[in-house]
Amino acid sequence: MTQRRSAKIQRCPVKQASSFYNSPDQMFTASLCGSVVLQENVIVSLHDYPTFEDTEPTMFAGERLLIVSEDGDFMTVRSSTTGRDSYIPTNYTAKVMHRWLFTGISRYKAEELLQKPNNQNGSFLIRESETNRGKNSHSLSILMRTNSSRLNPVKHYRIYRLQNNWYYISPGLTFPSLHCLVEHYSESANGLCCQLTAPCFIQGLDTPRPVPNIIRRPTINWKDISRKRTDSGHSLVSEGLREAITSYLQMTEGDEHSWDT
Repeated sequence: MTQRRSAKIQRCPVKQASSFYNSPDQMFTASLCGSVVLQENVIVSLHDYPTFEDTEPTMFAGERLLIVSEDGDFMTVRSSTTGRDSYIPTNYTAKVMHRWLFTGISRYKAEELLQKPNNQNGSFLIRESETNRGKNSHSLSILMRTNSSRLNPVKHYRIYRLQNNWYYISPGLTFPSLHCLVEHYSESANGLCCQLTAPCFIQGLDTPRPVPNIIRRPTINWKDISRKRTDSGHSLVSEGLREAITSYLQMTEGDEHSWDT
């Protein structure tokens, strides 16, 4: 009589993993640390094509492509946005696994895709490291926009791999798989520039993410407020605040501003 052995499998945190996907079939089932997750590979365009002036593109960078046929270093692909076919070099595309693991993409192209409008702070991808290409080394690229136009909004972190095939960014925190690394940093920044929020947007695969509305509050006219009085005739602004605002207006706009008393 045979006996079945029950295996105990360590699970990664999955509190926010489901927020990365728009449908159950897109959700990676990699809650199992160290397990191999089977998921359909996606081909993504890295360029607008063609690039000739006065020529309407048949495909756009950052969109999902359907492979129609392959011919050595070239392939025929169909755009998910225009529906048209293009005959292009294979290096015009990148392969994406698990929704965030990009193969065949450079640091520059990673920055270009992450800075597209549908991506928000915390959007990310993992790619092959250019400095250690071919050595199964990776880099994590994260979008973190700031008010400074001089700073590159995409930050890059080297992902190191130990001899036992565990991964880490910070030596004090190691993970048995890239899935576990992603799940951990989706719950806490833990030393990164920000928390991971969603994989890099892919046109034709994801639902467009809403851009938050910017609400501009009306500018306060302090002189008008100073003239308003309560029913008992008292000013709505205290004397101390009136003096501070008067000094500020005089320093910034000249001496012509004064408060009515």
